[in-house]
Amino acid sequence: MTTRGALPELEWALIPAVPVPFRGTTLARDAQHAYAQWMARQPVAGVAVWAHTGRGPHLSADQRRDVLAVWRAALPGKVLIAGVNSAAMAREARHGGADGLLAFPRRDEAVAYHAELAREGPVIAFYLYEAAGGVGYDDATLHQILGLPGVIGIKVATLDSVMTFQRIAAIVREHPNTVLITGEDRFLGYSLMMGARAALIGMGAALTDLQADLLTARAAENHHAFLRLSTQLDGFSQTTFRDPMEGYIRRMLWTLACEGVIPEDACDDPWGPPLPAAEREAVCRAVREARRLR
Repeated sequence: MTTRGALPELEWALIPAVPVPFRGTTLARDAQHAYAQWMARQPVAGVAVWAHTGRGPHLSADQRRDVLAVWRAALPGKVLIAGVNSAAMAREARHGGADGLLAFPRRDEAVAYHAELAREGPVIAFYLYEAAGGVGYDDATLHQILGLPGVIGIKVATLDSVMTFQRIAAIVREHPNTVLITGEDRFLGYSLMMGARAALIGMGAALTDLQADLLTARAAENHHAFLRLSTQLDGFSQTTFRDPMEGYIRRMLWTLACEGVIPEDACDDPWGPPLPAAEREAVCRAVREARRLR
């Protein structure tokens, strides 16, 4: 995966940001393997590990290596992006077989930080809403980051700020060698209408085929299918991406269990908030409804 050569691979691609299944505080390796094997059969360009959904900065070095090795083995011919927050973590990702890097936001020396990461591999910048630990990069900083030769695009996850997404989309249009990548679970369809040409998204961790179909419909300008799929996925996202927002990781694991991908008891997120059992039932209902409408 070369710096600019990665762009055609990402065009209209779905790259799920995959969570890590736990039982309590123990990584559920059987569930991890089952999940990776299932994802290998889905219409994805690859996956992103160690991202916000994958709790990368929270995992131990051994856990990160285990996760990366499982996904690299399961998806040998597909793109593997690793979330990183330092050059050391970037080197760890490269040595483990990652093809590219998703740069966790940094407030200080942001441009130099992205340039340093780019020495280890192609970089996708990350605009993440501040409540999730992100940084509100201003226009000048974004232009400098996107102008770096090693930066191939930017993932935008504002959660609920359409205006911010529109602002960043306009900036990306001034950098034709970069790709705008949506991370907008709550307005996925609209973000594709606004110029995103790929999705690196936590919601893609499950109901993956529906989201791949959405991207295909947008690329083919199949407006009927695009509208139908957007409606289905909006309904699902309203159940899974809601307050407490950090609970979305557990909810995505619940979704995978509802679909029979991972065991029912491998849905813990050690760093997320506790959620009532009624929410799990609501998630399974939302999954059934999304499938019914397909």
